[in-house]
Amino acid sequence: MTTTPAPTSSWARARHLWGLRWRMMRRNWSEFAHQMRKHPLAIIAAVVILLYILAAIFAPAITVHDPTRGSLRTRFEPPFWMEGGSTEFLLGTDDQGRDILTRIIYGARVSLLVGVIAVGVSVLVGLTLGALAGFYRGRFDTIVSRAADLLLAFPFLIFAIGVMAFLGPGFGNLILALTFKGWVEFFRLVRGEMMAEKTKEYVEAARVSGMGKVAIITREILPNIMQAVFVLATLRMGYMIIMEASLSFLGLGIQPPTPAWGSMVASGRDYLLTAWWVSTFPGLAIVGLVLAINLFGEGLRDVLDPRLKIE
Repeated sequence: MTTTPAPTSSWARARHLWGLRWRMMRRNWSEFAHQMRKHPLAIIAAVVILLYILAAIFAPAITVHDPTRGSLRTRFEPPFWMEGGSTEFLLGTDDQGRDILTRIIYGARVSLLVGVIAVGVSVLVGLTLGALAGFYRGRFDTIVSRAADLLLAFPFLIFAIGVMAFLGPGFGNLILALTFKGWVEFFRLVRGEMMAEKTKEYVEAARVSGMGKVAIITREILPNIMQAVFVLATLRMGYMIIMEASLSFLGLGIQPPTPAWGSMVASGRDYLLTAWWVSTFPGLAIVGLVLAINLFGEGLRDVLDPRLKIE
């Protein structure tokens, strides 16, 4: 019986290593797809999220109206299936004659962008602080943990309203207001996971082999807890979108004429009896996206969280 000799040249070893990694990645994705097929609602939710993303990316190509300009001639036109409606404005127009469908599509850009950036910054800050606090402990852990506890004492929306009232409206200030408290959940998760993982045998083996502390954190522990972080990030995405819509509804978030779902709902609240579509369709857009994100996150949690598999 003969065996294949190990590659000798550096180029051959690199190719062999990348081949092993590629096969492992394919096997992991195959297992992930197999597990996701057991959660059809999560798959449907993923398709819905993808449709929102595609609509936001290709908004100029799939719309014919300007989202910020209207005409008083077309003010409060009803949806196309109602009397007085037309196929030119499928979901009707608002108080300034702007096409609601166009503004909803462009508003998806704002909601998705705010959600991605706010969650991304929160993950980066919470992951860094949580990893350092959980691994090194000591005074740094005490200070950051007390700061996180203090922030948790304030309801998120009230805290964000206070920050926006102090900083003023605007996209950058909105991201700052959402991430000022949003990192706490990721900090607590990563800190707890880091404290549990650093006592396990594979970490001790890495330490005995001479690996440095930073390398142990980044190369040994973090890859084992990133699944839980990813699941939490997915679930928090919907929450950030709700927060953005709430602040925009109150006039503290994205400012007109930029289309944002929260401000669109607010602009139609005075016309609910006469032009219900002005507020209803942006509200349904918020519900649809957040519900899809939450269902997809629940499916990911069932697939990726090993503690649920054990139970």
